[in-house]
Amino acid sequence: MSRLEDRDYFTDYEIAREPYPFFEAVRSHGPVYQPEGRDYLIVTGFDETVEILNNNRDFSAIIGLAGAAAPLPFEPQGSDITEQIEAARSTILGGDQVVNLDDDPHTKLRSLMNRLFTPSRLKSNEAFIAEYSREIVRNVVARGGCDLIKDVATPFVTMVIADLLGVPVEDRQHFMDLIEASPAPGNLDPALNTHEGETHPMVAMTGHFYRYISERQAAPRDDILSELAHAEYSDGTRPTMMDLMTLGVFMFGAGQDTSAKLLGNAMRYIIDVPGLQDSLRADPSQIPALIEEVLRIEGSTKQTARLARRDTTIGGRPVKAGTKVLLGLAGANRDPQRWEAPADFILDRPKIKEHVAFGRGKHTCAGAPLARVEVRVILEEFLKQTANIEIDEVFHGAPDNRTFAFEPSFIIRGLSELRVKLAPAAKA
Repeated sequence: MSRLEDRDYFTDYEIAREPYPFFEAVRSHGPVYQPEGRDYLIVTGFDETVEILNNNRDFSAIIGLAGAAAPLPFEPQGSDITEQIEAARSTILGGDQVVNLDDDPHTKLRSLMNRLFTPSRLKSNEAFIAEYSREIVRNVVARGGCDLIKDVATPFVTMVIADLLGVPVEDRQHFMDLIEASPAPGNLDPALNTHEGETHPMVAMTGHFYRYISERQAAPRDDILSELAHAEYSDGTRPTMMDLMTLGVFMFGAGQDTSAKLLGNAMRYIIDVPGLQDSLRADPSQIPALIEEVLRIEGSTKQTARLARRDTTIGGRPVKAGTKVLLGLAGANRDPQRWEAPADFILDRPKIKEHVAFGRGKHTCAGAPLARVEVRVILEEFLKQTANIEIDEVFHGAPDNRTFAFEPSFIIRGLSELRVKLAPAAKA
């Protein structure tokens, strides 16, 4: 049997279920490693990961969704392949999505997103988040338990972004159904890729967003879609309708899995770290610190990818243009050169916000502030409305022998199910 570090990260279900031993095996060869028989590098060093994420001149984000194992549709030629990348952009998975864009096109679309996800906008949306949190938590506490992922996390994050954007109430259930039918990004199971062409959930949403944006161009409302419909770039030019539709669908869909999985991952630690839920009930101001440590130790995004578009270096190591790079975010966030006792959960860990769970640099997740708000608010509500939360041992085993099912994805780190038992708080 091959060494763990040389197994195929992109097809191995055992690694998808438990990626941390794989990244530690890779790390044993240094912060940058090329697995035997693979045409890409794996980076697990924290400093090297930050270096690449900040180096937008030499590294392209074009393969961020496709992954480092996907073959390039061209043969790299020369010391600068920028023109080759742009010529092939339409043939690369997600090439038109903001997460895969480079240079001016990325800067322009990202500037729109930054103007939309402002602190004041999130603050006004927080009232809806709080109200919906109370309702959804009250319902599952009354039942005595739930599947936290299916019954709470997925509908919750869908409804929050729908309200923030201004998706009509009558369309929201339809969108929740589409999201539920869509496999997680980077899924390993070909059988889950049953939606193609016009039946793909994201393609189906595009038609809706064309209607929303057209309506708001004619009659603006007080929502993000109206701001998007009338937005201009800093140079005075206007986005095309296709840019607006693509960005609208991306903003709606991008945070679904990461925010939902963050809630599930956080709840695991709240329950299984001795004394933690009681401490959080006594002092809910600790919840933001909890979220940051969960993002570090069990972030929703395990990896991203970059393509060297110029001859460059990583940590002083020469890298030729055309080299594909897997950035092991989950590995960098457990790098012992950066974090003391990296595999341990430590509340109030020093400089915790320096983790790379949301990336770094120009491509830092634009929805990170929203994810932090929505997960904080609903966790506050769970702790307020319960006296105790337990993981259901019938489904997941005893605390010293838990069994969890994780999404079969090379990108997403999150539970596909988390059954919990909820004891209601004593009434005042």
